[in-house]
Order: sequence, then C-alpha cells, then structure tokens
Amino acid sequence: MKKQYTKEKKNSSFDKSISLNIFYTKPDKYKLLEDISFNSEKIINIGSNLSYSPLGFSKESLSMDIRKFNRILEFDLKEKLIKVEAGLTFHELLNFTLKHNLWIPQLPGYPSITIGGAVAANSHGKSCAIHGSIRKSIKSILLFHKNHGWMNLSDKENKEIFDLTVGGIGLTGTIVSVTFKLLKIESHTFTTKKFITKNIDECKKIILKESDQSAFIYSWNRADDLKNFGKGLVYKNEINNCLIDFKEFPKFKNKFSPFFIPLWNKISIKMINIIFFYFNQITKPIKDEDFIKVIFPFYGKEKYFNFFGKKGFIESQLLIDEMKFDAFMEEFKILYTKFKPTITLFSLKNMSGKQKFVRFEDNKLCITFDYINSNKNLLFMSKIDNLYNKYEILPSIIKDSRISKETFNKTYKYSYDFKNKLKEFDKYRVYQSEISKRLEI
Repeated sequence: MKKQYTKEKKNSSFDKSISLNIFYTKPDKYKLLEDISFNSEKIINIGSNLSYSPLGFSKESLSMDIRKFNRILEFDLKEKLIKVEAGLTFHELLNFTLKHNLWIPQLPGYPSITIGGAVAANSHGKSCAIHGSIRKSIKSILLFHKNHGWMNLSDKENKEIFDLTVGGIGLTGTIVSVTFKLLKIESHTFTTKKFITKNIDECKKIILKESDQSAFIYSWNRADDLKNFGKGLVYKNEINNCLIDFKEFPKFKNKFSPFFIPLWNKISIKMINIIFFYFNQITKPIKDEDFIKVIFPFYGKEKYFNFFGKKGFIESQLLIDEMKFDAFMEEFKILYTKFKPTITLFSLKNMSGKQKFVRFEDNKLCITFDYINSNKNLLFMSKIDNLYNKYEILPSIIKDSRISKETFNKTYKYSYDFKNKLKEFDKYRVYQSEISKRLEI
C-alpha cells in the first residue's frame, strides 16, 4: 500500500466500547479505490463512523472511507428511481428527493449516516412495522471487490451476492452506489399523538393495535426503578395530508463529544425521567411537528450521548415474539430487582420482515435498552443473554458491541449459511472488521 494514500489515527466505535489505532484511506476516484483495494491485504469500509459496534475498523484492516463518493448519479421522476453513491448522507439524499415529494421511509436515526452504512446494516426507522427495513427500497447495488472487480447486484443479477450484501455489515466488498425505489410523501410535517401508559403491558397493547393504522409508532418508557418500570408514553406520528413547499434542511454538523466526566447516574436519570414524563402529561396530546424532529429525534439532542462520558454506553436492541414478550419481561424484572442496573433508555416498537443471514429483521416486537457502561450493568446484561434461547430473542450485533461469539451463534440461526456463502464468494476473506473477527463471521 502506497503510504501517501493512508493515514494512521485512533478510532472508536460510537458506543466507545472499543478504541484502536487504525490505518485508513479516503479515495476520491474509482480508479484510486481500485488501486488501493488491489494493494491491500485486508479491507473494511467506513462512512460517518456512527455505528454503535466497531463495524468499520480493525487492527489488521485498512478502513476505506467512502464519504467522497457522495454524488447523485441518476434520477427518474416518472419511475421514482434514484441512483446515488454510497458516501452520500441521508441529509443530502432527502434535500434532493423531498423537493419532488419523494423519499424512502426506512431512515436511520441520524441525518449524517451514509447510504452505504445504512445498506450494510440493513437499517430500519420508526416505520419498520409497515415499511420494514431499507432492504425493501433497494433496487440494485454497484459493488467493488478486490478479487471480483465491479459487480452489479440486484434480484435479477448476482442475486445471492445481493442478498449477502444488504445487511452483510460490509463483508462482501465496497458498496459504491445504490439505486432506490422512492415513495411519494404527502407532506413534510407530521401530526404527533401521544398516549400516557401506566406499564409496559399497556404500552405493548397500544403499539400492536396502532401499528396497522400508522407507519410511525414507538414508545418511551421509564426504567429508573421497579415501581415505575414501563410507565411512559407511546408516540404515534402521522404524515399530514396538506402538502406544503419543501424548505431545504440546513447543513448538519455532528455534535457528539463525550464529556470528560459522566453525568448520567441513578439520580440524574430519575430526575430527568420525572420531569420529562410530567412535561408530557401537561402538554397537548396532539401537535404538529416538523420532519427533522420526527425522523431524526437525536439531532439537536446529542448531549444525551455526551452525558455518558468517555466510557460510553451499551445499547441492547432485541427482537422478540409478542406471545413471549410478557414472560420475558417478568424474568427481566426479577433480574432487575436483583442486580439493579442503570438504564437511561427503554423503548418499544413493532417490526416487520424476514430474518435471514445476519440481518436484524423479523415480524416481532423490538425492545431497546441503553445502559451506562459499568461492570454491574455488564453482569446484568450477561444474565439477560442467558434468556435469549428460551424466548427465541434476536439481539442486534450492530447495536450491541458486547455480544459474544457463543451468543451470536445460538441466536443467529442463519449465520452459518451466511459464513459459508461468504467464504465461497471470498475464500480469502478480504473484508473484515473488528466485530466480524470477534464473532468469527
């Protein structure tokens, strides 16, 4: 590898669980991408580096930063098709498509995430109960692989590699461009209705009932003590009927900078939860909200993550069948009573799709917990891991950087198929990340 194309730096996963000194490169031409790939033994792709787990770097791999490939290549208004390079951010994509009252609804939670990163992670948004994951909006992919060269992937061309690539966490090669089938959006504003819930069972019932009627429904629940566990709010976002002229979004800036001293603790979490819940009780149950606030809820609220401090946090996102949900939560609360974990976020939504390979996708309820990174919480989470097989739970390897190889092999029943097909396609396993090495994918 020619040294003028590479640099060394310290890089961390978004949850701050892993920090490594890595080599990275940022090509700006396809020919340079080819040359760098041909001259590198191990490679992995990286975009905005907002993946909670270390999906975009490794000690042994050169991180290929694709953010200079950020052009809109083709647009067909009549057919509602758009071809974009993988380094384009969702903010940039939406600034173009919303002018034509078009979008893809499977949007990740932050506007500066890249297209390539979302495809590799098979991202889902708040509307996953109706629209599923981003896989449903993808028509084709242009992939570059060191040993296979340029490949067009779709349901009609190289279908097996297409299936391995979407949700394949970047292990099949460099995603260079993606073609999406866009959907019409009736408005750029939403009407938000909120429901006050007394417990998690009531929350679950509302979400299951409303999921058939609304594309955007999710909850915020308390987990600061057992007495109020599950008490919270369900938010239902509906796109307004009246179409208004789209105003271009301003340029987004990442504001993630962890404080030196963590500010989240049992007292601060409880206080914020009480204030937040009370505020929502006294404010209007129905209100209009703009696009950014609904679709990218953490933009402008980056301090939530900064409050975890330098040690970061751990997020656990789980898929569970609704029929097993109540029993799992009862065992969760028993362990909660014993270990008293410190949880900053507890949320619930519904999801649709079909689990395959290493994709976090299924027709199940999706539970999310954010924990302070501490030994006590890690012990508690390890006890929860032991319940996965009993309740057929699928944990997200994209969100939870702590998951062990043993847990992964037990819960991802199609992972062996993924590994075998990946090995057939790339016998030298050129593309590897820290997470793929640890899980031996």
